[in-house]
Amino acid sequence: MKNFINFSIVGSLMTMIFLGIVNYTTSPQELWFIYPCLLVLLWPITLFFMSKRMYKQYSLVCSTLIIAFLIIENYLYSPDYIWFIYAVYPIIWWPILMYLEEKAKTLKIALIGCASTIIYYSLLNIILSHPYPWAIYPSFLVIWWPLALYHAQRKTFVAFSVTATVLISIFFITVNIVSSPGVIWAFYPIFVVLWWPLSMYFYVYKRKMYRSTTLPKKV
Repeated sequence: MKNFINFSIVGSLMTMIFLGIVNYTTSPQELWFIYPCLLVLLWPITLFFMSKRMYKQYSLVCSTLIIAFLIIENYLYSPDYIWFIYAVYPIIWWPILMYLEEKAKTLKIALIGCASTIIYYSLLNIILSHPYPWAIYPSFLVIWWPLALYHAQRKTFVAFSVTATVLISIFFITVNIVSSPGVIWAFYPIFVVLWWPLSMYFYVYKRKMYRSTTLPKKV
């Protein structure tokens, strides 16, 4: 395995040098070689940490590398607008969840992650990019984390379908109001989603009816 790691290090360095030379000689006005270099650099890093089974350290190194790449990209091409802060937040959660290990599967961590995500993007929305409330989109996505975990632990799948339908309905109604209040279109996706809890209810109901009719009665 050591030979493979050494080969990957040499190969990645040679590839990055070659791409840098090609970039400089053909199009020096555009720094494009950093994009394939990021992927090439992950080759020896992945081999090294996977061979040592250092998965937590791997997530930390890779997330740091990706964040550094985004910062450089932001600085080089759009220094007037700090956009990398929108992308780094979910990347930071990768090593956090890895270091939490089994605790990452708990409802407490899911609620903390959900709340912090909503607060983080809501603040960015208010401070940097108002007045459109785009924070409702990441908030809607992250709410599924504790919601799904809660019902999965209790195996309340019918209740999950009902709660999820309510959540989806509120989301579409909100998007309808803030995006196109002159056109009422939210009831179309809501109508489709309503079939989810209905089908779950009748599936459970029919299964219970089938069991009650097939199982032998006690004398």
